[in-house]
Amino acid sequence: MKQLKSICLLLMLALVPLQLMANEQKEEGEALNIPEIVLEHLADAYEWHITTIGGKHIGFELPIIIRSGETGEWHFCTAHSLPDGFFFNEEAHGKIYERMADGTVERPIDLSITRNVLQIWIVVALLLAVFLSCARWYKKHDKTDNAPRGFIGAMEMLVMMINDDVIKSSIGEKHYRPYAPYLLTVFFFIFFTNLLGLLPIFPGGSNVTGNINITFFLALCTFLAVNLFGNREYWKDIFWPDVPLFLKAIPIMPAIELFGVFTKPFALMIRLFANMMAGHAMILAFTCVIFLGWTMGTAMGTGLNLFSAIMLLFMNALELLVAFVQAYVFTMLSAVFIGLAHKEHEH
Repeated sequence: MKQLKSICLLLMLALVPLQLMANEQKEEGEALNIPEIVLEHLADAYEWHITTIGGKHIGFELPIIIRSGETGEWHFCTAHSLPDGFFFNEEAHGKIYERMADGTVERPIDLSITRNVLQIWIVVALLLAVFLSCARWYKKHDKTDNAPRGFIGAMEMLVMMINDDVIKSSIGEKHYRPYAPYLLTVFFFIFFTNLLGLLPIFPGGSNVTGNINITFFLALCTFLAVNLFGNREYWKDIFWPDVPLFLKAIPIMPAIELFGVFTKPFALMIRLFANMMAGHAMILAFTCVIFLGWTMGTAMGTGLNLFSAIMLLFMNALELLVAFVQAYVFTMLSAVFIGLAHKEHEH
């Protein structure tokens, strides 16, 4: 019974923001535009829109920091007080552009605190709070005390699983320690970000790991960790692999191996980005279908709404699993790539 109540509560929370948006469009006489609603929720923004009630937007503006390419002057403003010459370019996903004196349009230097940036800060603050509280518990207890229980015990189990079963086993006993802090940080950052992204209202709901700029940066960190600290055997396998001499002389195999240096982090970037963005889009689409069913007849609308509600619950449960799996897979593949860069010489 408690599980059923929890499921119903989660469904209600997931429906609230989109229901209000659907009601607003209905009041204005507009048709429910599902692609527009989905893309709006997936895109980054210069303000955090929470909901709309009676045509009034509820949320808060975020600071915009831009540098004019025309005058070189820095501007500090909000979305509703852009300086003259600046505008939101809808063709470029709502990014700020500047109209120059000669009529051309250019992208200024933009250091604004967008919704995704604020979401990252929230995740960082949450991680600090979690791990500092764990550190305080261990500071007050020694290794002879009983194992921690509750939340501290769950975090210890998760850290040990990732450290021992993923990082240590993939990189090796001799080399894993310098990389463990980075890989554990990556895992918990992706995991917590994915979980917050499933919350429909502030402080969650932002599509951070579904933003290719974020996954690009994470993949770039793994790329640097692999290639800056790879040993001689790693680079020998790339430029002078153990293949027949004519394949080295052409050179076919070195070119293929060098190409693989860049395709591995590229695969990390695309895998995380595509899975998280697709999951959010599916949840939003099924939610919108429920409100679309309200505009139909009773018989068709009831059947469509029931199907959409079941699929919405299924997708939310699946996304909870995906939130963990994608963090696990990214960390595991990063550890595997780092382990390959520390191969021992085979006699």
